Amino acid sequence: MPHARLTIDVPQTVWIGELSANHPDLVFEVLTALSGEGTGIALVRLVADDPLPVIAAIREREDVVSIELLSKHEDEALLQIETTDPLPMVPIWRAGVPLRMPFEIQDGEASWEVTTSARRLSTLQTALDDLGIPFEVERVRDIAGSQADRLLTDRQQEVLVAAAEAGYYRSPREATLGDVAEDLGIATATCSDVLHRAEGHVVDWFLEEHVER
Repeated sequence: MPHARLTIDVPQTVWIGELSANHPDLVFEVLTALSGEGTGIALVRLVADDPLPVIAAIREREDVVSIELLSKHEDEALLQIETTDPLPMVPIWRAGVPLRMPFEIQDGEASWEVTTSARRLSTLQTALDDLGIPFEVERVRDIAGSQADRLLTDRQQEVLVAAAEAGYYRSPREATLGDVAEDLGIATATCSDVLHRAEGHVVDWFLEEHVER
């Protein structure tokens, strides 16, 4: 069973594609998404220096039915958004392919990871082509790949390795979380969240493999 990573060019005809392309510093993390009756509904984590102007811009979009601010911190906000044009998700739903959540959209591109049958992966590629959505298959590997690859996403591995190489885990600590985020060119909040998830997966794996409970 193949596991594939794809980079999708999000159409700028939809709100998230236009805002992301025009403001490449913004990070949209889609936590979950589902199809409604003629609409799409998504739970989205927005990371921005000031989320409020971005939220205001989303509200002004004609393809956004509703937007609810669920929580807000200094440089991030959690939003529930309903749209009449959930185009980025349509090929996934048409192909019936489970999409790994969360996934990020930044600078007009979405990073997808899917694990499915070869037939459904082919159907997904056809659906993207039919909808005129440009994409690139970054890699395809068999699910029986290395355990490290199955344990962490590519992004989690990238951030974890960057933190280790910067000295974040050394004692005394040689780099702060802010230093790691700056090296990667991402927001500190995003770096913290990705690193926390990666650490959690590594700890869970270690306890499961090496500790009797």
